[in-house]
Amino acid sequence: MLDAFGALGLGRPDGQVYAALVVSPQSTAEELAGQCDLTLQQSQDALDRLAEQGMATRAPVDRERYLAVAPDVAIGTLIGHREAELRSARAEMHRLMDAFREASRYTDPAHSVEVLTGGEAIAQRLEHLVDSTQYQVRGFDCPPYIQDPVAQMPRQRAKLKAGVRFRTVYDKDAVAWPGRLEKEILIGVEDGEEARVRPVLPMKMMMSDDKMAIIPITVGDSVLDAAYVIHPSALLQALDALFEAEWERAVPLQAAIGDGEADTGPEADHRKLLGLLAAGLTDESIARSLGWSARTTQRRLQSLMRQLGATTRFQAGMAARERGWL
Repeated sequence: MLDAFGALGLGRPDGQVYAALVVSPQSTAEELAGQCDLTLQQSQDALDRLAEQGMATRAPVDRERYLAVAPDVAIGTLIGHREAELRSARAEMHRLMDAFREASRYTDPAHSVEVLTGGEAIAQRLEHLVDSTQYQVRGFDCPPYIQDPVAQMPRQRAKLKAGVRFRTVYDKDAVAWPGRLEKEILIGVEDGEEARVRPVLPMKMMMSDDKMAIIPITVGDSVLDAAYVIHPSALLQALDALFEAEWERAVPLQAAIGDGEADTGPEADHRKLLGLLAAGLTDESIARSLGWSARTTQRRLQSLMRQLGATTRFQAGMAARERGWL
């Protein structure tokens, strides 16, 4: 336990006194000095430091006696401080590595591509990517997922508030992921994310400004516990161009959620149908995405086509575009 206290930045006398106080509440400095084989001055100094750090308090009746603050609070606070220090050190490490690679890439091309292994390492680098972005994050989003897609939402929301632009192209399977459209994607759009949809994407990717991209390594339909990190290079420039090309070809997600009044365009359900149809989703995928039954999906699709005077999906899409609904 004393070694663990040391790892948390708590000196040996302080850790000794706190541990003794936990098992012997309402002890005096003199009593604790005897238990810990310390001088009275060492014991009193340790108690003063513990009180200053919020790990010990004086007893309410006899002010010469002390009580230990509950370990889950006292030690939890120490752990929180150390975790914050480690996060800061990790961010500084990533910053220095970025500078190192930038300085090395002209003489050693091997520094242009890095391979990460392990879910924790990938998650940490994704956090660093978002945190270090200065003006825009761009991404291709498609299943399968090695971690909860919602995990990045708090960071994204903070960066959006700071003025960072987020542009994401979702493939149809990401939009059709049960509950994700309503519970995450549309919430992100309300916060300021720019979202578009493509039937199929070439890969999963997240890119920070023009300085870094992370691409999970996949084999077939499985995502390995590894990822490529692409640093400034001709390859990163190609990924930049690929994203912009897919972005231009994608359908704005706003076409699925709509923002017009009911008397100047389709009703809300039809507006969603139009966007998802234009994105290439099948009837089954649309039903999963919107939480509808197959029968409800068919009924609303037929209602939409009657409203547009169309007999095929292609005609419905052309008629919607002519009316400015897409």
